[in-house]
Amino acid sequence: MPIAQIQSLGFGYGKHRIFDKLNATINPGVTLIQGGDGRGKSTLMRLLAGELKPDSGSIDIDGDAPSQLFWIDPRIEAFDQVVASDFFSQQRALYPRFNDAMLARLVTGLDLDSHIHKKLFMLSTGSKRKVFIAAALASGAPVTLLDMPFAAIDKPSKDFLLVQFRLAAGSSDRALVVADYEPPDGVRFAGVVDLGN
Repeated sequence: MPIAQIQSLGFGYGKHRIFDKLNATINPGVTLIQGGDGRGKSTLMRLLAGELKPDSGSIDIDGDAPSQLFWIDPRIEAFDQVVASDFFSQQRALYPRFNDAMLARLVTGLDLDSHIHKKLFMLSTGSKRKVFIAAALASGAPVTLLDMPFAAIDKPSKDFLLVQFRLAAGSSDRALVVADYEPPDGVRFAGVVDLGN
């Protein structure tokens, strides 16, 4: 059963149209939103998250509780004064399916152990992104949105993250939606939304 449906979606910034009658189905597993610069990858993520409202059409997500969907814009500065461990505690309180054992594996696998007691503003761009990724994957949210997850992170973390995506591809009750320029290597996708080059 689909976890989310995008139907006849229209959206633009002023006179600049980004989407016109976009249709897509998001099923359990990993869905790729693929496209070049300026093609609307991040915009579509924000529409799915409810940060932006479509001009026309609809986005229907199975279940409407906030805990059904995880989204953090990786460029956000609102958490900069929060210690990483406290950030994880905040997310744990929001998501009833939050998995502490998975979080522990993610913190180690993404090489965050030495950063866990630092405020996020003290972290490099890549490490801050990895904190958000760890929280996203551990949240257990049925729809989890990850915008450019490989940007600015080191190769060992990229390799570890690829393994997590390959495992998530077999999920029957959770959808990871990954926006990127090209498909992550070796990941079996439940669907691809190609926004063009």
